[in-house]
Amino acid sequence: MDQLDPLYLALLYFRINKIEEAHRECARVLEKNPLDQAAWSLKLACFAEEVFVDELENDEAGLAETAVATAARPGTSLSRPLTGTSAGGPSPAVRPRTASGRPLSGMQRPESRLKTGTQNSMERMLRTSRTSRTSRPISAATARQARLGTASMVAQKDGPFVNMARLNLEKYAREGNVNTHLFNYVFLHEADARSALQIALVAARGADSERRDWFWPAQIGKCYYRLGMVREAEKQFSASLQTCRMVDTYAYLAKCYRRLDQPLSTVEHLKAELEHFPGDPTLITWLARIYEDIGDTERSVAYYKLLLKQDANNVEGIACLGAHFFYEGRPEIALKFYRRILQMGVNSAELYTNLAMCCFYCQQFDLACGCLQQAHSVADQQVQADLWYNTAHFAMARGDLKMAERCLQLALASDADHAESLVNLGILKMHDRRTDEARNLFQMAADKGPHLYEAHFNSALLLHEMGNYAECHRSLKRSLELFPDHFYSKKLLQRVETILKS
Repeated sequence: MDQLDPLYLALLYFRINKIEEAHRECARVLEKNPLDQAAWSLKLACFAEEVFVDELENDEAGLAETAVATAARPGTSLSRPLTGTSAGGPSPAVRPRTASGRPLSGMQRPESRLKTGTQNSMERMLRTSRTSRTSRPISAATARQARLGTASMVAQKDGPFVNMARLNLEKYAREGNVNTHLFNYVFLHEADARSALQIALVAARGADSERRDWFWPAQIGKCYYRLGMVREAEKQFSASLQTCRMVDTYAYLAKCYRRLDQPLSTVEHLKAELEHFPGDPTLITWLARIYEDIGDTERSVAYYKLLLKQDANNVEGIACLGAHFFYEGRPEIALKFYRRILQMGVNSAELYTNLAMCCFYCQQFDLACGCLQQAHSVADQQVQADLWYNTAHFAMARGDLKMAERCLQLALASDADHAESLVNLGILKMHDRRTDEARNLFQMAADKGPHLYEAHFNSALLLHEMGNYAECHRSLKRSLELFPDHFYSKKLLQRVETILKS
């Protein structure tokens, strides 16, 4: 290997994804000849490969984009998904919802917690710290991208590999052998969307004089999208598709319509794309996600099943179908899906918790306890609250209410904003006739989790027992706003209204 040309060896290492070795060989070439353009270009490609992030999966809305109109019809906007069985969505009594109002997804991904358009949502988001457990969007997209770009920066003797302040971008953007690698370096490693846009615009002008190129309009669209200029990005992606139809470009165009809060337009374009690329996993995945976001579970499940026919090892499809069957009351089928993920080598606290819940509802208590113990052993701080909350369910099923109360207290110690734990702890307090503590817990749960109808309904039950019918009526009204088809809220509301009228 030492007898090979260093540049050829660097290319070989880069092709087999040994980036560090490729870096070393490029450095050897550049030490002898700092003006070697081929080695310089390859080193740029190595830097970009180190911090590569798939833009199709890297999608987060900024804080200002959460202030959306609330007048949209359910199912036509991401801010108002279908709710209730009458509308075609899953019942909140069966499948819990996130803080933004959408049914829980089978797999966490960027933008899986859609933005909310409820009253005072902006004020509540500003108060909420941004963690993996909250639905607060990022404050600024550029700050996060900069962190991604600098996290893996390789220290150079003389500082950064490329001095962006002194680099003549237009000169290198015109050179076809360098501009692609330079663009990827600036866009991915440096996270400088403006400079990357300048490179892409110059390269596109140079390409137009010779031939029509689909690549540079697509890259210009990616820069516009990262800068928040979604309409301009849409035009560039459409122009790229007129030259050459590519699956990724179609997916980027779908991202634009999704960011513009036009899910029906997204679905329309994705279905049209599937006619040209039948059975493509990327397009099918995006269709399933969009239907899941607007609450159309039946169509989402149908596309996830189609996805698994095309790609049987797709973790997202397996996880989402597992979650669907679990909440449909078929835990034995969901168990098969989660076991499949476990066989694929995934080892996480969330997976073991899901396996434990499936075994528990399948009456396999010994396996459930083993899975739950394994989940506790590998869990980190971010999932402790949900894990102790599910452990409390096991304790309540055994009749050990003291242990359940301790588990819920541990969940709140891990995450003081865990509204579901507050609700269940309030129910246990109400069971012990500690009405003041229960009422305070229900009030806290309603403040921490405004998406939970259970907090308002249980508070109404407590107020009804205490004889405070006016407050009970208000709590029931709020409960029915969140879950219009809740039978027990309707029944109790009729009783309270009869008492108030008399």
